[in-house]
Amino acid sequence: MIKLKKHSQFEQDLIAQVKADFKNRQADRLRFESQWRLNNNFYQGNQYSALNVLGEIENQGRDYYWQEREVYNHIASIVETRLARLSKSCPKLSVRAKSGSDSDTKIARAASKILSATLTKIDFDQIVSNATQVSEIMGSVFYKISWDKAGGKLLGVRNEKKVHEGEVRIDVCPPFEIFPDRINAQSIAECQSIIHAKAMPISQIEKTFNIIIDEEKIDSFVYDGVVLSGGLGFLSAVGTKCRGQIKDHAVVIERYTRPTQAHPNGTLEIVAGDNLLFFGDLPYKVGADNSFDLPFIKQDSHTLPDCFFGTSVIERVIPIQRAYNAVKNRKHEFMNRIAMGVLAVEDGSVDTDNLESEGLSPGKILVYRQGSTPPSFLNPGTIPSEFNKEEDRLIAEFIMVSGVSEIMRSSLAPNNVSSGVALQLLSTQDDTRLSTTADRVKAAVKGLAKAILRLYRQFGTNLRLSSVVGDDGNVEQVHWKGSVVANGDDVVFDTPTRAEDSISAKREMVFELLKSGLLNDGDGKLSEQIRQAALKEMGFGVWESFGEELEKGIKDKKEQKKEKISG
Repeated sequence: MIKLKKHSQFEQDLIAQVKADFKNRQADRLRFESQWRLNNNFYQGNQYSALNVLGEIENQGRDYYWQEREVYNHIASIVETRLARLSKSCPKLSVRAKSGSDSDTKIARAASKILSATLTKIDFDQIVSNATQVSEIMGSVFYKISWDKAGGKLLGVRNEKKVHEGEVRIDVCPPFEIFPDRINAQSIAECQSIIHAKAMPISQIEKTFNIIIDEEKIDSFVYDGVVLSGGLGFLSAVGTKCRGQIKDHAVVIERYTRPTQAHPNGTLEIVAGDNLLFFGDLPYKVGADNSFDLPFIKQDSHTLPDCFFGTSVIERVIPIQRAYNAVKNRKHEFMNRIAMGVLAVEDGSVDTDNLESEGLSPGKILVYRQGSTPPSFLNPGTIPSEFNKEEDRLIAEFIMVSGVSEIMRSSLAPNNVSSGVALQLLSTQDDTRLSTTADRVKAAVKGLAKAILRLYRQFGTNLRLSSVVGDDGNVEQVHWKGSVVANGDDVVFDTPTRAEDSISAKREMVFELLKSGLLNDGDGKLSEQIRQAALKEMGFGVWESFGEELEKGIKDKKEQKKEKISG
């Protein structure tokens, strides 16, 4: 490692400017952080927490020692149900040819296969699943796409260092780590710069940037789970409760700025404490037309007008969850009072300490003072019907506010619904409620796919070997370079993208049409063109790849028939 050189006046001014900008963005975003932490607490079951006037989370204590404080966590089941439905909403990705020429078609096919192999290699489904969980809890999540020089296959050793072919890397960034320059921007496209700040071990920083950091210039510490740098809060780990100094950690501030007239390739500054780790151009050409751009993609659960960060369904359900917990606990307290009873005794007639500690066990001999009134139970009454009515009203309100019905959550039909058509309509309505969130997930997935191909175009200059699925469904070994995908980043979905137009629904519709015979020709047979269209509509990607070959074969057969007739 090399020791960081002494900074020039320009570099010192740059460090101060980046840190000041970071603090300002922290202050602008501070009002959102408290809600994110509260959402996470309710999701995890810490549902007696609340925000005080300072925006800090505090625990609400009992009013009486005997009060029930159980948690009946409907929020977790709502989020898990939404995640299960959203996980099925992303169909297969492919690359669309820019024209009908043979060269563009071959490029699109190759890019589709390379994209599919890459997504499998980096476990893309798990990355999207983890990110969607964060967005469902906090309202927003961010993907950071980069190029990992140490990734990919090992090519050899040079100067006692391992050389790899490099690979795409996608990191899931919770909203705690992202600081936009405009808090009222609706999307990343409206931001000129993004700051990504994250607490990292100093040893990892030194290894990554090949330097030795002066730890005396690192001023980060943690207080109640919040990493503080320069006096303002940055959340390191949600739910962490600790005080004191973070040992061997520092907050790394990365500021990405879009290209300007002064800096046509954009700028990237990386600062840790009073150390400037990097200053230069943006590293990745992930923008359109091979341009440098911000390497971030945002995914919202629900959007807010004129707000950079989205909102979660948890925020809407928290008041209902609090009311539901209160009703259930008061109901159980009432039932305990009925079951255990409330004993009335005359003062001084019995040993009250013994009664309080042991109660009235079966067969107990109760001795009371001669001449006094014998102890007796007060009339406990019955549980008011309003408890049950309010509980049912709150359950219905959970469904109305969250959009997660009984069918979606428990796979059970409502008590008053028995018709198959009605159940199908209810299931379709459930999918419709999630369609906007599913569309945002798909938009993020499509953006990531484009960025992956663009990074291969930028860094995949050497010949690479990938295992891909061939047209016949078998695994093939393909040699390729980044130039193969140079013009192939028009990513589309192979199958319909809306939940109500899912593959299963399409297949059912095609089967019904085939059974009815409406797709048969005049002779009552199924033509090759119709069979090909039916397979494509049902989402069989392997069969779809034969489309052009079938069409070509059909044309050849027609031409052969014409030749025979003319002959």
